[in-house]
Amino acid sequence: MSQLEELLAVWLPRQRWFSGKGIPIRRVRIESRYTLVSAGPGGPDLNVLVVQAGQRGLSSRYQVMLGSRPPRSLPPRLARAAIGVCPVAGGRPRVVYDAAHDPVLTEMLLERFAAEEDPERRGRVRFRTLPGTEVRPCGAGRLLTGEQSNTSLVYGRDYVLKTFRRLWPGRNPDLELNMALSGSPYVARPCGWIEADLSGHTSPTTLALLQTFVPDATDGWVLATENVRTLVEGMDADFGEEAASLGRTTAQVHSSLARTLPTDVLSPSAAAELADAMVERLAMAGGEVPELAEHAPRVMEAYSDLARLDEPLPIQRIHGDYHLGQVIRTSEGWVLLDFEGEPTVPVRERQRLSSPLRDVAGMLRSFDYAAGYLMVGHPGRPELAWAARDWARRNREAFCRGYADGGGADPDKHLTVLRAFEFDKAVYEVLYEARNRPDWLRVPLDSIATAAGAPPVPR
Repeated sequence: MSQLEELLAVWLPRQRWFSGKGIPIRRVRIESRYTLVSAGPGGPDLNVLVVQAGQRGLSSRYQVMLGSRPPRSLPPRLARAAIGVCPVAGGRPRVVYDAAHDPVLTEMLLERFAAEEDPERRGRVRFRTLPGTEVRPCGAGRLLTGEQSNTSLVYGRDYVLKTFRRLWPGRNPDLELNMALSGSPYVARPCGWIEADLSGHTSPTTLALLQTFVPDATDGWVLATENVRTLVEGMDADFGEEAASLGRTTAQVHSSLARTLPTDVLSPSAAAELADAMVERLAMAGGEVPELAEHAPRVMEAYSDLARLDEPLPIQRIHGDYHLGQVIRTSEGWVLLDFEGEPTVPVRERQRLSSPLRDVAGMLRSFDYAAGYLMVGHPGRPELAWAARDWARRNREAFCRGYADGGGADPDKHLTVLRAFEFDKAVYEVLYEARNRPDWLRVPLDSIATAAGAPPVPR
């Protein structure tokens, strides 16, 4: 490995967006390097690196926004973002660092969107804007610190630029679906994107998405957990109207996607294949988390019910990774964010049509998580645990009512499908928590235990 690749092998596992935590990196290879902006020989440069990280025979592709400066020119505020010192592109040694922290480079990055590109001079990296969209420079970007799988920069009250850290060839679903929903009051308006031609692939790959920033909004997870936290003081936590409103908004977004993009039906044989994939995920999770074993028979029963589904199931493009952290509440209502789906899954798989009930199941799991979050901080209080479960039950019911009222398929009339999707999501959560947040493992395990103890869906 080169000196820079060796530095990245140490730096990558420490990043929140790195998906291979806990598994040693055996090799890092810089697949491509693109210079996006440069302030001249004595100033900072911004390079995008497409990096392959090898772990246990598998290789994952990541995007690194690499800033570089002459060693003595690094401002003290960027010291915490430093990766090391090494030659860049065969030149003299420079300090390399995470460019998302550099206000000079983030300002220049937005200016690239504002500058008109000569189509004849476009290289392997292109800054694209939607027709009729004018991007105005508005200073440096402010780095959002709460994200786990991507990196976002907020420019004043005008724009947010999301860079996709885990790269898969092709157009990212976040760009694709936001463009399909452009003009909807339930999404942030897309303005442009950055794309690159990856070696060995003919379709452009999305590196970043530029959207209008939605100011004065509250994160749905924050709103819900603040509400459920009032139970600690013995107060009544009422979130039902918000949950119902979110259900209606979700149904309307699903309807818009179904009008704009292809739809189909899932045949009974395809439903059986879907159930088989769920069984495989359960087996893999059970191998890592033995506590799943006692609930596996009831979970398998739900999957078997799905496999025996004898009626076609409508499928379409959906959000794909839907939960309270993917929505924000404004004074006008709910807005949906982050349509990219699960970043660790290839783009082609995320583009497959699926039942909108998968999104419904994801949000229902999120209400359970908000209630479980309360218990993580207050263990050993059975009366509080009962109140938290009741809070989740009431808001799950309100969300489902709102979804049906908004024109979506009534979840109460599709319990076989919904139950299988919920178990599948909870199994995924068990695996995630076991690998990343062991203190939270009881949240999905308790949900599975509760659901497994419920009466089966009547046949």
